[in-house]
Amino acid sequence: MDQSQTEQAAALLWQARIEQRRIDTLPDHLRPHTLEEGHAIQDAMVAMAAQPVLGWKIAATSKAGQEHIGVTEPLAGRLFKNFVLKDGARLPAAPLHMKVMEAEFTFRIGRALPPRDAAYEQREVCDAVAVLHLAIEVPDARFDRFAEIGAAQIVADDAFASWFLLGPEVHGWRQLDLSTQRVRALKSDTVIAEGTGANVLGDPRIALTWLANHLAQRGIGLKEGDIITTGTCFTPPAVAAGDQVTAEFIGLGQVTVAFI
Repeated sequence: MDQSQTEQAAALLWQARIEQRRIDTLPDHLRPHTLEEGHAIQDAMVAMAAQPVLGWKIAATSKAGQEHIGVTEPLAGRLFKNFVLKDGARLPAAPLHMKVMEAEFTFRIGRALPPRDAAYEQREVCDAVAVLHLAIEVPDARFDRFAEIGAAQIVADDAFASWFLLGPEVHGWRQLDLSTQRVRALKSDTVIAEGTGANVLGDPRIALTWLANHLAQRGIGLKEGDIITTGTCFTPPAVAAGDQVTAEFIGLGQVTVAFI
């Protein structure tokens, strides 16, 4: 793909996102066939978005998440400012296509991790973290048959990033075993999903380290202040208008989203 095709694909996907509409697939001449081409399309969105990038999301960090979107590896997308909300936000359900929610551990970077040749070790990456937050992601796709389009188009579509709710800080998180941390989703006091941090590539810290090295290899790196949401701790439950769903991180706190 040349630069013109890359920018056309990015514009088509970004406009679909803003207008909350879906497409079947990208036209043949605008369709990425490699992850590199998908990344280039996502990169091109940044200039046309007219809003800052606040950080990154990692998609498909669990087996269930990978099966849900038809991939076999983690994928990275950007979190754009106008799509980052506060705990307790209300979201219209009708425009959503995927109609699921995810409970996630989210790290805020306190010291930049710039591109370099040597891989970052997990200890280095965690030492660069300032804060751990609890969060909810409400991902969404701009494609009708999102599980059939393949990793390159998913990456081009910002790894299905959409709405993101940043919840409370977790104090003393460095002493916690996040892999065994229990997490569940509740609707009207009924448990509709449950899991642990181990569903996030074995541990959310492992997912964070993966992203640091992924971005370093791409010449981007992590910046001070970036927020990184690491992937769902359970199989994402379906949501609908009228639902109020709470992500409960047992003993740590909770985050709530209402669908209207």
